[in-house]
Amino acid sequence: MANERLRAAMAERGLTHHALAEELGVNVKTIERWVLTDLIPFPRNRHAVATRLGKEEGYLWPNALTRDRAAAVSESEIVKVYPRRSDVPSDEWRQLLDAGDQEIGILVYAGLFLAEDAGIQRLLRKKAKGGARIRILLGDPSDPTVANRGREEGIGDALAAKIRNAVAMYGDLATVDGVEFRLHRTVLYNSIYRADDRLFVNTHIYGLPAAHAPVWYLRKIPGGELANHYLESFERVWEDSTPMED
Repeated sequence: MANERLRAAMAERGLTHHALAEELGVNVKTIERWVLTDLIPFPRNRHAVATRLGKEEGYLWPNALTRDRAAAVSESEIVKVYPRRSDVPSDEWRQLLDAGDQEIGILVYAGLFLAEDAGIQRLLRKKAKGGARIRILLGDPSDPTVANRGREEGIGDALAAKIRNAVAMYGDLATVDGVEFRLHRTVLYNSIYRADDRLFVNTHIYGLPAAHAPVWYLRKIPGGELANHYLESFERVWEDSTPMED
């Protein structure tokens, strides 16, 4: 069976079989077997090809890693665990977002603690002007899921009010080129803060406000699956959300 993922990735980069073979120092027929059959390259070549194509090894060759190996690699993606979001120092939030040169994403209900931080807002503006894509997803304050989450946290309608406050605090940030705001109607099991290949994942626990729930600091590495779960979740929510009106 042909490896369509490999074929498509090579086409995206404009790489022919001969060109890739020359770069890797292998026979062109070896490349053809990788593309046209289910032959899996040796680890050294897998890594070289994945790096050249800008793809994960696990994406190009899903069966290359045993489940035990994949689990071990995913465990290595965990940099640190904070028992509560409130335990994360403010400098750690700035360092996380400052690491995002290509992509910064924030998926929350309100995330008022970030909106209130003038230093964070300056950082987001600087990153956007430097070419990073900034995407901020807030809960739709009129949606029943927000009301339900407010009741679960024991704060009633206060969560919707926090979202409106966050929108007001962000002010004209949405007018900066490269910054996009959307409202979502999703039941959030986690808040996600993404900066390129680094993430803070704030778990949501029934009956607890997000500030009292744990945060996982993850860093995506080749072959790992854990960070990808949350990155893909962010994209799904983004696709189902609606642009925020002025």
